[in-house]
Amino acid sequence: MTITNNWAVQQMDCYPEYGGQSDVVFTVHWTLTATDGDGHTGSVYGSVGVTLDDGATYTPYADLTQAQVIGWVQSTLGAEQVASYEANVAQQIAEQIDPVVVSPPLPWATT
Repeated sequence: MTITNNWAVQQMDCYPEYGGQSDVVFTVHWTLTATDGDGHTGSVYGSVGVTLDDGATYTPYADLTQAQVIGWVQSTLGAEQVASYEANVAQQIAEQIDPVVVSPPLPWATT
C-alpha cells in the first residue's frame, strides 16, 4: 500500500507589528492528510507556536510560501513527532481497510 502524505497550512496567527515588522507569524495551524489511492484517507490537525527570533531573517508575510511554513512546522515538531503523525494517519487508513471495530445493523432492525 502506497500512502501519500500532504501537509498543508490552514491558518497563521500574526502580530500586526513586532520588532518593526508587520504581520509576524507566531502560530501556524496545519493539517496532515494521507491518501492511499483507493479512496481511503486519514487526517490530523494541529497547531504549533513559531519562535520569534530577533536575529532571524524576516520574510514578509506576503512572500511566505506554504513549503517554507511547513518547514517551520516540521522543524518545530521534530522528526520523531512528524513520523508519529504520519504513522497515525497510515494507521487510520489501515483500519479503514481492515477494521478492528465494526457496527453491524441491530439484529431486530428491518432493512
